[in-house]
Amino acid sequence: MAEGPATEPGLAVDPAGGVRRRRSLRGGGGVAGVLSGLPRLVRDLAGANDRSLVGLVVAQVRCAERGIEVAHQVTAGTVDPARARHLIGVVEHDGDACRAALIGRLRRSVTSPIDREDLFRLSRGVDDVLDATRDFVREFDLFGAVPDPLYGPVLDRLAGALARLVAAVLLLPSAPRRAAEAAAEAKKPGVRPAYQHAVAALMPGAGAQTLAPVLLLGRLDVAGERLAAAADALADGVMKRFQ
Repeated sequence: MAEGPATEPGLAVDPAGGVRRRRSLRGGGGVAGVLSGLPRLVRDLAGANDRSLVGLVVAQVRCAERGIEVAHQVTAGTVDPARARHLIGVVEHDGDACRAALIGRLRRSVTSPIDREDLFRLSRGVDDVLDATRDFVREFDLFGAVPDPLYGPVLDRLAGALARLVAAVLLLPSAPRRAAEAAAEAKKPGVRPAYQHAVAALMPGAGAQTLAPVLLLGRLDVAGERLAAAADALADGVMKRFQ
């Protein structure tokens, strides 16, 4: 019986009598080629999901910033207290919608930039900041408070801290360790010292007329505490995931 043509490794006999090269299973084509691309695909999908989650958190922080702006306006006298109550209600609704969207996305997500528990704590802290700001604006109206520059420095510190928190959150997908460092910066604007100085300024003339400002300043102090808790949640999440 005649022997067929000899073949080298990687070559096959063509039915027509010729010799053709076998398609390699490594690298280029076939199932192996598809499988070799899976890790990159998974990374790309995870990165897209992380960016989506971060975007929802940032949107929620932006709502808190809008709330601080409403508080600024009512304490400066540029917006009527009743109007301010309406505006803060709209902002609160938007913030709740952002938080609901984030929670829904977390439930459907396989990955997240930090542990889900910590991302949830971060979101809850931001929500608490907005709630405290809402209470401040409502009580400013209920107490019949009058515009006063006394509130300005505390509100400025809160606005600055929120801006730093946004910067920290945006770093989560690409530079998580830098995000943790930036989160620590979000606690530095000094909301508590500004609150203490404002209350101290009221003390020499303490009386019934100072009660409302003290109570209102307390609301802003609570907002500062909640903001610090949100920053801690971000930093804790990074440490647990990337230490």
